[in-house]
Amino acid sequence: MAKIDRGARVYVAGHRGLVGSALVRRLEAAGFGNLLMRSRSELDLTDARATDAYFEREAPEYVFLAAAKVGGILANSTFPADFLRVNLQIQTNVLAAAHRVGVKKLLFLGSSCIYPKLAPQPIKEEYLLTGPLEATNAPYAIAKIAGLSLCDSYNRQEKTCFIGAMPPNLYGPGDNFDLQTSHVLPALIRKFHEAKRDGISEVTLWGDGKPLREFLYVDDLADACLFLMENFVPDERSMFLNVGCGDEISIRDLAQRVVKIVGYEGEILWDTSKPNGTPRKVLDLGALNRLGWRPEISLNEGLRRTYDWYCKQSAQ
Repeated sequence: MAKIDRGARVYVAGHRGLVGSALVRRLEAAGFGNLLMRSRSELDLTDARATDAYFEREAPEYVFLAAAKVGGILANSTFPADFLRVNLQIQTNVLAAAHRVGVKKLLFLGSSCIYPKLAPQPIKEEYLLTGPLEATNAPYAIAKIAGLSLCDSYNRQEKTCFIGAMPPNLYGPGDNFDLQTSHVLPALIRKFHEAKRDGISEVTLWGDGKPLREFLYVDDLADACLFLMENFVPDERSMFLNVGCGDEISIRDLAQRVVKIVGYEGEILWDTSKPNGTPRKVLDLGALNRLGWRPEISLNEGLRRTYDWYCKQSAQ
């Protein structure tokens, strides 16, 4: 496929979030000079009329749909209705508006949580809807599955070009470090950083540390998203691809790596009364690799960059 015209009108929905901000960095580095961005206070994507009006006025040619309500196990367990409702609203409104104004191509950001809790490993795209979801984030997963289905349905009915990218756990600059709503990796960074700073001799973590996870640096994801926007065309078999690094690590080993980077010397305790979540989750990347894309940032390098960013933000 030909590269996208660098002067095209490109809308990044959710540009202030972890993924959206990385997309902006990648697009600007690639020479895109006509990026469309609105904060949540400027444009509420759960408002259908406001979303329609924005698309009519700005007429984007390409859309990266990274806007979403996201969070870790605690947030998903506490506010399941919010995670389902808000994400359904955002997706429905943006996709409808994109179709209405004739967007050339749209990339929908999902998550590996769409797959069954006990899916065969590594997880292939075809395993979608073949078994029960992990209960702790099922409402969020259901919303993302609905978004994928809506993209596919528009493609089949209206001949749109809506594609999807399903990443694993993401991390990097711009992550959410709030212990009530964050994902596991930023929570580990903050807990160990504050324990070191305050001289706390032990840190308690949820579960037993045995679950295996795949972590992708967010700037690698942004690079993959641009690659897919320029090189992937949906067909009757699939309109989405897994995006990841193909490596997995236990939460226990991840904690040790964070401890080493932070320089914390205390003890780690495990609260086994708390949930582990899905026991293992690593993505099959065969389809993406055959297209020619692979990540560049190793986990250790990504952790160092993320911790440096967090320290700078904490010092402000």
